[in-house]
Amino acid sequence: MKPNGPRLSILHIAVPAAFGGMETVVQTLAIGHHQMGHRVGVAAVVGVGQESHPFLDPLIEAKVGVFPMPLAPRAYLMERRLVADLCRHFRPDVVHTHGFRPDVLDADVARRLGLPTITTVHGPSRMGGKAHIYEFLQRKVLRRFDAVVAVSRPIAEIVRRDGVPESRIHVVPNACPETRESLDRLTARRALGLPGDGFVVGWVGRLIPAKGGDVFLRALTMLDDLPLLVSIVGDGPERSKLEAKVSSLGFNGRIVFHGTVENAAQLFPAFDLFVLSSRTEGTPIVLLEAMAATVPIVATRVGGVPDVVCEAEAYLVPSEDPVALAEAIRMAYNDPYGPKEQAGRARQRLSSDFTLFTWLSRYEQIYQGIRQK
Repeated sequence: MKPNGPRLSILHIAVPAAFGGMETVVQTLAIGHHQMGHRVGVAAVVGVGQESHPFLDPLIEAKVGVFPMPLAPRAYLMERRLVADLCRHFRPDVVHTHGFRPDVLDADVARRLGLPTITTVHGPSRMGGKAHIYEFLQRKVLRRFDAVVAVSRPIAEIVRRDGVPESRIHVVPNACPETRESLDRLTARRALGLPGDGFVVGWVGRLIPAKGGDVFLRALTMLDDLPLLVSIVGDGPERSKLEAKVSSLGFNGRIVFHGTVENAAQLFPAFDLFVLSSRTEGTPIVLLEAMAATVPIVATRVGGVPDVVCEAEAYLVPSEDPVALAEAIRMAYNDPYGPKEQAGRARQRLSSDFTLFTWLSRYEQIYQGIRQK
């Protein structure tokens, strides 16, 4: 891949978890633009002693410049000083922040140094508490950015209502990142410790309220007559509550919590069905990964999901509706052919509408536009 314009110097700033959709977007942007010939750096706010954070490993392997900033949870003034020093040293053409903390704290530092700023709005977490306050502050500062990327049309509408000028809003749905080749079905199941036979329903994501893990469990209580094995991949603050719920419902070991799994995209062939039970979404990376693996899909009709798959490509149900979710899972289980045909059409759509090069070029165009202002 070659750049479509002048070579850029791009600095990303994030506060990453080990794995996640936002983290995948940052990695894919940074690696992709580096491979196109741009100069790319990624600054990551990590905990003290976490300089070898797993988020950084793919970036280091791809020879992208990484700048870990080990900080205590509330070392905000130190963070701003480190970002200012990095901007002076790295001299980026654009600074791209991801998430509420970099949007509120760090983009302002870049602007004070006269640097163009861009943020990608990935969607609300619905975590409540402090996260709700931080996300409120984030929405207040969005109008200060030179460009705001919304990963779905509903998020763009929210950003518009928050006062961001139309000329600065760009709707850019996520693309499926290039991953290592998927494992075959049996190898993927062995990697997850699952039996080689049986019908496996997969659920992949952060265990936070926005992802609707509790809705998924309520749906499963209506399917106890089916010999399903459920594989939940991911971690988060709701894990202990969800595990306690599983224990109280007596699923007899049929629901397995795997926690965080590295290179989870390779493991989708282990599933006979992938379920996305989210209350809210942008353009979920896990949905694109399921499409890439040609796995049948049941998903809630939220956020950008209907722009990624239609009824001919997946079972779509309302959010917060465990009855509808259970009915869709039952239909997929009982139909040996229809879901596979849907999955095939979804895979074709992924190849035509969500290509990585087109996505990288769209961001490159936005960077070039704000650089020249």
